[in-house]
Amino acid sequence: MNTPETRQPLNSMANKVIQIDELCAKAKILPVITIAREQDVLPLADALAAGGMTALEITLRSAFGLSAIRILREQRPELCVGAGTILDRHQLAAAEAAGSQFIVTPGSTQDLLQAAVDSPLPLLPGVSSASEIMIGYAMGYRRFKLFPAEISGGVAAIKALGGPFNEVRFCPTGGVNADNLKKYMALPNVMCVGGTWMIDNEWVKNGDWNRITEATAEAMALFD
Repeated sequence: MNTPETRQPLNSMANKVIQIDELCAKAKILPVITIAREQDVLPLADALAAGGMTALEITLRSAFGLSAIRILREQRPELCVGAGTILDRHQLAAAEAAGSQFIVTPGSTQDLLQAAVDSPLPLLPGVSSASEIMIGYAMGYRRFKLFPAEISGGVAAIKALGGPFNEVRFCPTGGVNADNLKKYMALPNVMCVGGTWMIDNEWVKNGDWNRITEATAEAMALFD
């Protein structure tokens, strides 16, 4: 138990690492969600939750990203809702104002990393090289998203990075699917994965929510 002397400030980098660890341990898979129609927000979230996913990464790749985060935070408070594809400090501020509970980026810049150090929200920054990890590491980051995972070396890359960066853990995203998930999760420095394979665009377009729930449940069952 933390004593008053060892307890970290709520917005300290050490505390944010703990928050990321708790999030990933519970989530196992962070579904990367891009909303094409606002009407899909709640039924899609409900379909994923019914399949066992309660942490959702809503990307800002569409015009509906921020409104989707607001809707979910207001109407599905039991879910943990984060913002993905954050590219700069302005999007970070907008995601924070929308009610995001965590932030995910596809890559890293010095300015964005510093903005997130000063933010109360935990950030999972995207990296694809040892040099990028070192830049984040120097600022206190210990948890990263390897993206695009498969193109960046996949399982072999994460194994190799575990040598020089023994305090670092990863959430590989990009090319992760039902066929290779177990290989990633078998690595000690992988804490969870990101993916989209349970959210087929045609299923969403056609409102086939049961199909999404079934695919989500099958994905979560891979951890049993």
